[in-house]
Amino acid sequence: MRTLLPHAAAVAGLLPLLFAACSTPPADASDQRAVADGETFTLATGERVALADRSTLRYVRVTNDSRCKPGRQCVWAGDAEVVFEWATDAAAKPESFSLHTGRGDRSKDLGGRRLTLVSLAQGAEPDAQLKLETLP
Repeated sequence: MRTLLPHAAAVAGLLPLLFAACSTPPADASDQRAVADGETFTLATGERVALADRSTLRYVRVTNDSRCKPGRQCVWAGDAEVVFEWATDAAAKPESFSLHTGRGDRSKDLGGRRLTLVSLAQGAEPDAQLKLETLP
């Protein structure tokens, strides 16, 4: 029993360091890939980018994917709903919105810019190709 006490104290002293190593600080726009106006870019599920006005865009997930699978013949091409979050700054609560591959809105205006869903790959967590343009 006496030999366990020094080890237990050492482990207890390391626990705060372990928890600190596992936690991740909030994302800072300066640590993210920047996307310029007029650029076409690709985002993976969960990825966040910084826009020129210091706002951020995050690709959350795909829902309701009824698109025709590759190699199949379908009467209707289908649709996938892609969920994003846009925050005007680090302190702002993100606004959630969806873009569609088929029916519905393919574009969303984000504070003087228009984001358009160009294409969505196939798969469980498909990459989204997007275009960001400045509004006239």
